[in-house]
Amino acid sequence: MPAIVRILGVALILSLGFLQPVAADRLLIETLRDDEGELEDQLQRGLTKEQVESRLGAPDARRDAVGDPPITRWDYDGFSVYFEYDRVLRAVQQR
Repeated sequence: MPAIVRILGVALILSLGFLQPVAADRLLIETLRDDEGELEDQLQRGLTKEQVESRLGAPDARRDAVGDPPITRWDYDGFSVYFEYDRVLRAVQQR
């Protein structure tokens, strides 16, 4: 009987140890989502490239269009803005 109790005790301790990293990952994801929400408030979907450049200035890099419809990416410090034709699709924080 004591061997079963020891095995269950070890299993419980090990399982509790695995819960901590899962919680940390969840907090990181929530923080990134919060930051992206603020970024998306500033750069709503549908803004033109001209409007984005007037709000944020020139991007650090402009990536060539890819695919059909053409998707273009502008890179700024810490985030990227994706365009379809000349309209904002989404702003994404870089990690």
